[in-house]
Amino acid sequence: MLTTLEVKAPRLVTALPGPNAKRILEQDAKFMSPSYTRDYPLVAKRGHGAIVEDVDGNAFLDFAAGIAVCSTGHCHPKVVSAIQKQAAELIHMSGTDFYYESMPQLAERLGRTMPGAEAKKVFFTNSGTEAIEGAIKLARYATKRDKMIAFYGCFHGRSMGALSLTASKSTQRKGFGALLSGIEHIPYPYAYRCAHGHTGETCGAEILEQLEGQIFKRLFDPEDVAGIIIEPIQGEGGYVPAPKFFLQELQRICRQHGIMFIVDEVQSGMGRTGKWWASEHSGIEPDILCSAKGIASGMPLGAIIARESVMRWKPGAHGTIFGGNPVCFAAALATMDLIEGEYKENAHRMGDYLFGRLADWTKNFKIVGDVRGRGLMIGIEIVRDQRTKEKAADLRNLIVDLAFHKGLLVLGAGENTIRLSPPLLIDQEQADFAARTLEDCFREAGKKI
Repeated sequence: MLTTLEVKAPRLVTALPGPNAKRILEQDAKFMSPSYTRDYPLVAKRGHGAIVEDVDGNAFLDFAAGIAVCSTGHCHPKVVSAIQKQAAELIHMSGTDFYYESMPQLAERLGRTMPGAEAKKVFFTNSGTEAIEGAIKLARYATKRDKMIAFYGCFHGRSMGALSLTASKSTQRKGFGALLSGIEHIPYPYAYRCAHGHTGETCGAEILEQLEGQIFKRLFDPEDVAGIIIEPIQGEGGYVPAPKFFLQELQRICRQHGIMFIVDEVQSGMGRTGKWWASEHSGIEPDILCSAKGIASGMPLGAIIARESVMRWKPGAHGTIFGGNPVCFAAALATMDLIEGEYKENAHRMGDYLFGRLADWTKNFKIVGDVRGRGLMIGIEIVRDQRTKEKAADLRNLIVDLAFHKGLLVLGAGENTIRLSPPLLIDQEQADFAARTLEDCFREAGKKI
């Protein structure tokens, strides 16, 4: 049996899926909800660093990181040690009714990472979706308003409030009836497909005009709007970065009308883009910031971070039983040490390296329409024709499957984009392997046109 401690690159020892994986897939089909989405038959057993080993001993290079969750890699020794030590002392008492020493410690550290001079307050949750749900409530509570504005292509979660903001895929909403009222969606500044032909630096001016000239005049009076929520880089929407000026202007509009400016950094935060938060690249200071995924290296934890003057709800206004337990806090504190100490800078360095490595892909591969992102949050949009930009979801899906069979784990995002979101600890050798493997996949997929 291959141990993940021995390798930095993939090694396949069986056909995929292997015999043990096939057995588990049969059990899964028999007992599990059919609502889960699986792109390929990986049955994970153990992991270390950026390598994941399946139940048949096949080792894969992970450029998905549990959907951008395993920020410090799989089972980082310092994170594991922190979890084990805390689990032996105390697992749960409920931070809603009692106190933990680690709770304010983590809150203070998170608050220091959020831009803006004002002091911050933090509420802990189990997940990103719960953080979004809490942000909706907090925005309403702080403003005494009830309307919200979000963006097409966004993904904020699947519970009913968060789902009401989500506008990623219709299948995520179909069959669930009426959602939260008082929510309007507007286009997201998608430079590669900008309807007005703008660049990545200027796309979105017309959207802001629509917001002020149409939404505020015909649908919602701005004094009724509690919050505007945006992903600085859309995740499920296709790893699409919002231009710097757009985020700055959106903040100006929010400030002008007393609207809570909410940034969803669930996927883009915790050092993934080379800074603590993707929004830092635009120099904005949100009122409310939502985090999860990479915050605790795989342990279930989310956070709402807000300006102190915003998070002033009364005791009992919002609470949680499991949100933020000592084991998750221990993992998060160890995770922050690692990200702050080395992995944030590594994400910046390896991101620059990969973007340099990928710079000619639109020239070298006719099915690659766009390469975009920041740090180790990279989107590769697959098209059938570069001139018409016809989306090629089938080719994207083929590439994801081909990569799996070559030992590389990637996932799709949006209709036709491949996302690269590896652990923040990857090195140049692993980046090169991923790039070479994807190039081979592009060549094979390109023959299908």
